[in-house]
Formats: sequence, C-alpha cells, structure tokens
Amino acid sequence: MTRILLDLAQQIDFAVSQETRKFSEMAKDKSLSLVDRVESYEDVMNIEIGDTSLSRARNLERELGFRQLYLKFEGGNPTGTQKDRIAFAQCHDALRRGYDIITVATCGNYGAAMALAAQLAGLHCIIYIPETYHTLRIQQMENLGSEVRRYGKTYEDCVSYASEQAAAHEWYDANPGGQNTPLQLIAYAEIANEIYDQLRDAPKIIGVPVSNGTLIAGIYRGFVALYRRGKTSRIPRMIAGSAADQNPIVRAFANHLDHCEDLPPESLHETSVNEPLINWHSFDGDEALYAINKSNGGAHNLTDDELIALAQTLSDKEGLNVQPASTAGLGALLKEHANEALEPDRYIAIVTGRS
Repeated sequence: MTRILLDLAQQIDFAVSQETRKFSEMAKDKSLSLVDRVESYEDVMNIEIGDTSLSRARNLERELGFRQLYLKFEGGNPTGTQKDRIAFAQCHDALRRGYDIITVATCGNYGAAMALAAQLAGLHCIIYIPETYHTLRIQQMENLGSEVRRYGKTYEDCVSYASEQAAAHEWYDANPGGQNTPLQLIAYAEIANEIYDQLRDAPKIIGVPVSNGTLIAGIYRGFVALYRRGKTSRIPRMIAGSAADQNPIVRAFANHLDHCEDLPPESLHETSVNEPLINWHSFDGDEALYAINKSNGGAHNLTDDELIALAQTLSDKEGLNVQPASTAGLGALLKEHANEALEPDRYIAIVTGRS
C-alpha cells in the first residue's frame, strides 16, 4: 500500500480537486464559447487559489514577547507558494484575450505555478530557466506538459529573452516588470483583503520576503485601497526581508535611495537556501521601495543560517513546514523587534510552503 501511495503521489505532483478537474476540462473545450471557458477557469481559481490560512503563532508570541503574531501561510495554494496567485491570474487573462501560448522565465517556484495554471487552462506553456540552475521543479513543470528551455546564465537574462520571444512570436508574456505588472499587483493585493476579512482591520506591521518586490508592493496596494475605502483604521508598515546584501530593494533602502540600483551580477552568491530571494535587478523593485518608504517601513538582510534557523523554529514551535527563504519577512520583523521592542499590537509575517 505504501508503494502504491508513493507512486500515486509522484504521478500527481500537485493535487487539485475533482471539481477543479471538471471545470478545467470545460475551460479547455474549444467547442464552448470563450465566455463559458473563461467562466469555467474562474471557477477553477475560486476553488483552488487564495483563502490561505492566517493563524496565531502563540508559541512564538510567548517566546519572543509579541502581543499577537500571525502567520499568513501561502503553502495552502496548489504548488505551495504565493506564486500561484499571479500565475492563475495571468493564465485567466491569456485565456480571456485568446492566447494559446504563455511564456515565463523562472528559477523554480513561479515556473511550477505557471505550469499548473496553464495546464488547467489548456494553454501551452514555454518556460525559460537559466542554464546553471537546477531544481526539482523542472520535472514537475514537464510532468504538467510545459516546455522547458534553457537560456543564459542568470534569471535576469532569462526574463529579458523570454519577453523578447513573446513579442516576436505573439505569445502571452507573463514575466515580471512588464505590461502585466498591474495585474500581478492586483492578484497579490487579494492577500490584504483576506487578512482584513479575518482581522477586520490592518495589522501594525507586515513582514514580507522580497525578491523582485511584486509581493510586498501588491499587499501594500491592497491595504491602501482598504484604508481609502474606510475599511481599516490604518495602513500597515511594510517590512521587507531578503538574502544578505544580495537584493537591490534592501540595498536601496539601506542607502536611503528613492529608486533601486542594479547590483553587480558577479557579486551574487547563490545557494540552495537564498536562491528564491537573490537577484541583481528587482523587476518591481521601485514599486516595493515605494511601499516600504510610504508606509514608514523597513528592510533587513538575513543570512542562510538565520533563514534555516527560523524555518526550523516554525516547524518545532508552530508545526509549519516552510521554505527557509520564505521566513525572510518574519526574520525582518524580528530584527525590527530586536532593534526596538515593538508595542503590543497585531503583527503578520508572510510564509510559504516548502518547494
């Protein structure tokens, strides 16, 4: 029985409900009207994406001296990360606009999310990955029917090339930093709405892991909208965490800049831990830096050892199995607390599942 279960798990890769499969078949059925297909894919999204758990980390509260510390666990999305939110939103947009092919560059998580989203939409997905990158996600992408291509030495090279190919072949371009940035920000803004639905107000601070910066910018946009509509009493301070001295957003904040500057590519040192966080060019970095500055927020570096220790702590104390890099937001929040004890209030850290 154990062998059968293991074989089944390997075949499935990512589990979605039977109801989702039914709506997916309708979304793929070109004999139906485009309106019906898009509506069916919206049903897929409503069933599978978002509404992730927000839970009190009571054991950490007691140990660290927080009044209320919440963890927004994005591991509840089908591929285990918040990337599903923007992948499904863009496949929905591609389907609605009549595209058959969608493309994206990735180092792992985003590609896996896009592969699943495209498979359920009936879109052909072409994924570009740097030649030097190795991740188990590649097998998952291919199992889902995506076409994986290698290009260049860095993630940034891949993004530029994938966007060029999309323009040349009239594919849907799902890469960061392009014309679809507003759509990605709206998808991530939904995290703010979900937090509000449970807390009925905004927290004092939100700690967010940052790479390209899209996630923290989107959450900030969501809370700004809630505040302007009179739903919340405040806009939370946005605190970013990333790999030690290897992210333009954190570097720009530390240097009191109002814009991000690229880092020398040769200065980056990728590890299996920090890979989701590092880049020499943050495609939505200026948006992220704006969110941090306007909210009177902050940004902090974290070492691999700190990230690993935090992931282990969440496993031991709260029973969450998280990707170490995703604890960067929590780590940044803790550094704020260490610098000056935070007043009794509500605090949130965004974390994701293990890849």
